[in-house]
Amino acid sequence: MDLPYSRILLKLSGESLAGDSKKGIDPDILTATAREVRAVVDRGIQVGVVVGAGNIFRGLSGIAKDMDRTRADHMGMLGTVINSLALGDAFERAGLETRVVSSLKVPGVAEDFVQKRAVALLARGRTVIFAGGTGNPYFTTDTAAALKACEIEADVLLKATRVDGVYSADPEKDSTATRFSSITYDDVLRRDLRVMDATAFALCRDNRIPIVVFRMGEGRLMQLLEGQAIGTVVNDTEGG
Repeated sequence: MDLPYSRILLKLSGESLAGDSKKGIDPDILTATAREVRAVVDRGIQVGVVVGAGNIFRGLSGIAKDMDRTRADHMGMLGTVINSLALGDAFERAGLETRVVSSLKVPGVAEDFVQKRAVALLARGRTVIFAGGTGNPYFTTDTAAALKACEIEADVLLKATRVDGVYSADPEKDSTATRFSSITYDDVLRRDLRVMDATAFALCRDNRIPIVVFRMGEGRLMQLLEGQAIGTVVNDTEGG
């Protein structure tokens, strides 16, 4: 079967690594995530990954409300490095050749991010985990994911969330919310749907990188890439 994408950027939340506890890292989830990514790589798809740090530290949380914003954001970026190293270890145990590169300089822990080098690694079949956010404060890991998707010329940005797509309202609060199978960038803006933060969304829209919002787990990543109707596709054309 021909697959629709050859290079993807997968965005994982930090909370997704913690499971039900919402804090720390669940080793079983690491293993399951690595297996899903391995299945994709085995089909010849190049995979870049960006992971958040909400399971470790969230810069805009109550605990950080009195902190200097720049310092709090640097703590969040360091949290992404921790999660990236954990993912990298799980990926390698699953048999994936993996490199962790960071936009925040952490010598001796991860390589510095260099765009051409990262693209070359992906082309050689390495799975590349992008740590350290954008390397700058005041930007979210959604923005980091969109930026990296642009820099590596990914065919699609896959955003794994707690829910199975984009809804007309928050499905966790509104039982009448309906899920979109596809929606345009303009409709997302008109309906004020919170797919990603504004900077991340603008990067994807302006560079015509489609976004797929879906729930990770139970083989759905591979199903999505095989063309099954998983999650919600956001692009510039209604119906896909």
